[in-house]
Amino acid sequence: MVHVAPLVDSGLGNSSYLVEIGDGRALVVDASRDLRAVDAAAERCGLRVVAAADTHLHADFLSGATRLAARDGAAIYGSATGGREFPHTGLGDGDEVDLGGLTLRAWATPGHTGEHVAYLLLDGDRSLGVFTGGSLIVGAAARTDLVSPDQTEPLARAQYASLQRPATLPDDTPVWPTHGAGSFCSAPPGAERTTTIGREKATNPLLAAPDEDAFVTRLLASLGTFPPYFLRLAEVNRRGPALPPAGNGLAPLTVEQVMWAAGAEVVDVRPPADYAAGHVPGSLANTLRPTFATWLGWLVPDPATPLVFVRNDDQGPEEIVWQARKVGYDSLVGELAGVASWAAAGQPVATVALLDADQVDPARVLDVRQASEYAGGHLPAARNVELGALPGFNLPAGPVVTMCGHGERATTAASVLERAGHSDVAVLTAGADEWAQTTGTGLEVSA
Repeated sequence: MVHVAPLVDSGLGNSSYLVEIGDGRALVVDASRDLRAVDAAAERCGLRVVAAADTHLHADFLSGATRLAARDGAAIYGSATGGREFPHTGLGDGDEVDLGGLTLRAWATPGHTGEHVAYLLLDGDRSLGVFTGGSLIVGAAARTDLVSPDQTEPLARAQYASLQRPATLPDDTPVWPTHGAGSFCSAPPGAERTTTIGREKATNPLLAAPDEDAFVTRLLASLGTFPPYFLRLAEVNRRGPALPPAGNGLAPLTVEQVMWAAGAEVVDVRPPADYAAGHVPGSLANTLRPTFATWLGWLVPDPATPLVFVRNDDQGPEEIVWQARKVGYDSLVGELAGVASWAAAGQPVATVALLDADQVDPARVLDVRQASEYAGGHLPAARNVELGALPGFNLPAGPVVTMCGHGERATTAASVLERAGHSDVAVLTAGADEWAQTTGTGLEVSA
């Protein structure tokens, strides 16, 4: 039995796969530019990566294929219609790659993107599994609106046709998708990252659609907002991501160096309580957690923006660096040695109030969760502006309390409002369910 190791990035909601192909060699499918998980798995299994295959021009992370080629000499495979501008082997529908015992067969599966391919892994004539990328995923199919608005419906129709192809495989065939729960590429919530053909035929509501029109209606109805960096990363991947700068650390910066860093953005990665107790005025709060990269990309639109970080000692700089790099942020100037040094230099320090569930007036609450989360249950009279839309939103003056599910996004929202000139901002540390339990008040549900 072939060994296929899913390497899950829970923040982006994606999986790469390390595949043992014999003689100590490995194939990686849909590797991120952040190769730490790949390297750890390969070392643990005693494998060397000799090939990298991408199912599509990813919009939510930079591909690690070019880095694997430069560093390890790995051969790169991708769709022949992808227009990639770096050395690779382009595969058309039905083309096969001899992996030295196993075979990788490309299937054209347009829909999530126009050049999308799936890969069927074969041992002779026997199907070992299928890497479906953003076509068939657990309980759904990936969104089709990342290319352009005028292509959303045509790609949805292509997605319908593409999903019929893996459905012809035996029911016990393993399905190894790239996109999963937590991905803005439209995967439903849930812990499962892999599945089987039979399970999807039995449970996937999109596969159960009676016809193409019903499928398109269901798929398009599931589309929510997505980070704007999705609109640029596919083109970066087509040209070939630059090799990341050397080093995994952050240079220490003095207060003066931070103040003179032209155009720099200060990103405070500490937990909400630490940010609230004292922070550099105008800094962007973005707690270092699995979703850090997504919110960095969403709220700092220009990847060339110089970034200065504020962190706690127990927050490793390597994690900050690679989360930033995997979505295209390489201009990492360094880190300020704590807010205390900022204050000691005579610079102002800002604070924000953290409120418990029984301390807020719901009419003052700004709920910054995604619209679907808000619709599922929210405080009566609370307004909803998604965090990603907040920087361009004209919020009326007056006291406001930001809230989300656990406090991290709410703290980020407070920092965005502070930067926009709002001075009377507090953060509700409780989520909607905790507020309802504490106050004994029911939540409102939107239709």
